[in-house]
Amino acid sequence: MKKLKVYVYAICKNESKFVNRYIESMSEADKIYVLDTGSTDDTVELLKQYENVEVKQEILNPFRFDEARNKSLEMVPVDADICVCTDFDEVFNSGWRKELERVWLKENPDRVEYLYNWSFNEYGKPATTFYMSKIHKRNAYTWHHPVHEVLKCLLDKEKSVIVEGLVLNHHQDFTKPRSSYLPLLELSVLEEPENDRNMHYLGREYMYYKRWNDAIDTLERHLNLKSSTWDAERAASMRFIARSYIGLNRPLEAKMWYEKAIEEAPYLREAYVELAEVYYKEEDYEKSYSYLKKASQIKQKPVIYINEDFCWNAYFYDLLSVVCYYTNHLEEALENVQKAIELDPDNERLKTNLEMMSKK
Repeated sequence: MKKLKVYVYAICKNESKFVNRYIESMSEADKIYVLDTGSTDDTVELLKQYENVEVKQEILNPFRFDEARNKSLEMVPVDADICVCTDFDEVFNSGWRKELERVWLKENPDRVEYLYNWSFNEYGKPATTFYMSKIHKRNAYTWHHPVHEVLKCLLDKEKSVIVEGLVLNHHQDFTKPRSSYLPLLELSVLEEPENDRNMHYLGREYMYYKRWNDAIDTLERHLNLKSSTWDAERAASMRFIARSYIGLNRPLEAKMWYEKAIEEAPYLREAYVELAEVYYKEEDYEKSYSYLKKASQIKQKPVIYINEDFCWNAYFYDLLSVVCYYTNHLEEALENVQKAIELDPDNERLKTNLEMMSKK
């Protein structure tokens, strides 16, 4: 069997607490190439202790993620068969190289997709999961966009395949600020005002910052772009507009946009659940029950980044159980609080609710 040259490449800054875990996970590669963009801790010194790691430092001013990624990719030898781009807060399941080579030798793709566990719940179970595709041939790709950067294929025709046994886990460092994201997203939209993906991300970022009117205006711009065709992302923009109207204390507009989101992507739980929350807070339990029941009829969680974990975890069944209780659907209330406890077994409030519902 042909011996493939597999190289990992990454960018980093002040990642000393993750260095050992990261290198251990990536050590199945032939070598690891790291561009440090200005660490002030001992990240670089720690990396230099590993024989299979090549690290160099370069400060980019102004910083943009695509430029940093491309400079790290330039460190990889041009005769590489497979380039694996990862971040320091990411860890592969062991045996990842074997799974990757098995598919690569059989299919000879230009890049591969693999399962990406973006977040985990408090019990260590995957919460938000979707497919990632940052493993590729050496000379066929370049990174593009100042933030939320993507691989741009340089080939006339691209072949991408899924490696089912390959799993990458993301353990986010919540101590790191994301303050640079907003100006970089604004730059992304300025550079490519017709790019629907960046417009959606910018509107979402404004929502995170509670800049409600900016969020609404930007997300409506996303919906009006000709390239905005993916119903799941369009529905997410509609939900974020609704959340912004909630932030402005305008529930009527919020309800309207949640209804639009449901119509846009009726196979997703999120809009049903968020609209049910609005009615629950208004103590309109019958309407809340109606939307939660519709959500519960969606049994399959799509493997896309749009997913919101609260629509599938204990919170969903907790809310449904309480609404069932208030609407006198007592058997359903009992059934759903039991489901909530199965997912959140240490929650004493849920156990109290179970006892109360059982007596009634």
